[in-house]
Amino acid sequence: MRHDLLAQLRCPFCGSAVTITDDAIVVREGDRIAYAVLGCPCCAYPVVDGIPVMIADDRARHAMNAIEARRPAEALDAVLALDPVRRAAFDALRARGEAATYREAIAALSPDAEGTYFIYRFSDPTFVAAAATLRAVAQAPRTLHGWVIDMCGGSGHLTRVLAGLRDAASPPQGAGGTVVADVYFWKLWLAVHFTSPGVEAVCCDGNDPLPFRRALASMVVLSDAFPYIWRRRALAEELMRLVSTDGVLVLPHLHSADGENVSAGMTLPPTAYADLFAPLEPRLFRDRDLQTSVLEAAEVDLTVAVAPDAFGAEPSLTLVASRRDDLFRRYAVPPVTAVTGSLAVNPLYALRRDGASTVLTLSFPTPEYEDEFGACRRYLPETLTVAADLTGPLEASTVSTQLGAQYDDLRRRLVLIDAPARYC
Repeated sequence: MRHDLLAQLRCPFCGSAVTITDDAIVVREGDRIAYAVLGCPCCAYPVVDGIPVMIADDRARHAMNAIEARRPAEALDAVLALDPVRRAAFDALRARGEAATYREAIAALSPDAEGTYFIYRFSDPTFVAAAATLRAVAQAPRTLHGWVIDMCGGSGHLTRVLAGLRDAASPPQGAGGTVVADVYFWKLWLAVHFTSPGVEAVCCDGNDPLPFRRALASMVVLSDAFPYIWRRRALAEELMRLVSTDGVLVLPHLHSADGENVSAGMTLPPTAYADLFAPLEPRLFRDRDLQTSVLEAAEVDLTVAVAPDAFGAEPSLTLVASRRDDLFRRYAVPPVTAVTGSLAVNPLYALRRDGASTVLTLSFPTPEYEDEFGACRRYLPETLTVAADLTGPLEASTVSTQLGAQYDDLRRRLVLIDAPARYC
């Protein structure tokens, strides 16, 4: 945790600033705080492996006791709360150091349907539309010149997009950073160690007041999670509290109560979403329209908002809220072909060598995943043959030279993805 993030934190319960309670027990890694205890007039919170845990529960208390006893490894165990089998797998993973991969970490921390969802997240249809919307909004002046918060950000997939956009926007010196926040510590651990290293992470509960100062962020994002929060009215007020005067709030993929959704959560109709965020003058967009615009025209059109009562049985929508009228325009979203992590074949493909070529076959991990995300067939072909060996580690410059113009098409269609290092 950076020291400048500490200055932005507030107690979720009394709203006071938090400070380090005892500098003698702080563990630092370079200029970052790795382990510490933070306090305010009413409560105390641990910092575990660089992640402040702004939750008051037994796990946090056990972690603080371990930090105060100078046993940081026990603090990490306390907040992860793994059963003996998964604990052994996690210890083995950490022992492998830089050789460990995100997929292996998922196998240790989340060997279930949610872990499967995370592994294939970079090409699912909801991610494609959400990432394109963020790339569009990021083109507006000053959108990324403050702190950027990915609330309920999971293991950091969209956080990685936001961090890349913010770096490219060249914000003023000392103007903040990118934060991923989630209630599950293990997800944040994956984000900072694999998916989006270099970002800040804060463990907090979206059902409680959020542990940040008022008007902190130039952009706040909450994707595909709002219907799973019980106190949605309170969370809506908190999200708006965090946005600066000319900032923007983006909620991609809100499930509508008037449509059918897999794992729908506690849905609301579009009129209710619009009402919750009314002080920020929200505009609503059909997810289906956004996806079609991105795939067919490489653009995001924020001039065609839909009236809250005109969605019919549409299953999902995206909400964009800002007091800035200039934000709502048509944006060209060029395909991203640069590789900032490592070039990889989309993990949805099974690979088979055929002489000097590679045959790729779309292969969904489970029938349930295919039911929910099968719409990726709009851009991922069922099968194709590529005149290059894609079965081993890939070097972007080599593959692009071998494939010529086909390389850009495979990147655009997400057959080849820019994955974080050590992802697959």
